[in-house]
Amino acid sequence: QVHVVESGGGLVQTGGSLRLSCVASGRTFSSYAMGWFRQAPGKEREFVAAISWNYSDTYYADSVKGRFTISRDDAKNTVYLQMNSLKPEDTAVYWCAVDLTGATIWDDEYDYWGQGTQVTVSS
Repeated sequence: QVHVVESGGGLVQTGGSLRLSCVASGRTFSSYAMGWFRQAPGKEREFVAAISWNYSDTYYADSVKGRFTISRDDAKNTVYLQMNSLKPEDTAVYWCAVDLTGATIWDDEYDYWGQGTQVTVSS
């Protein structure tokens, strides 16, 4: 069992930055991939970013490429999502998820999920 907790959401103006954090505990953090997903009101959940267990691979949705950066600190069992140049369309609930088998963009392949954190970007 893996317990996942996100933090760092909030309200920010267009063009601002936020850093989301996600702590995952319960198993060897360094052995699994991590991903971020989001869901805006009235829309389906979508992939944002993912990072492999050995740091070698990162994946980004086209809508956030160049603005968001995913990283991980295995010593702290933490994955981060640095979000810069935020836009109103980035407003959503953001979830962190654990994939025990490898980094992927498909949410149904993730094994454990956090409770989500709200990000609101005002125009």
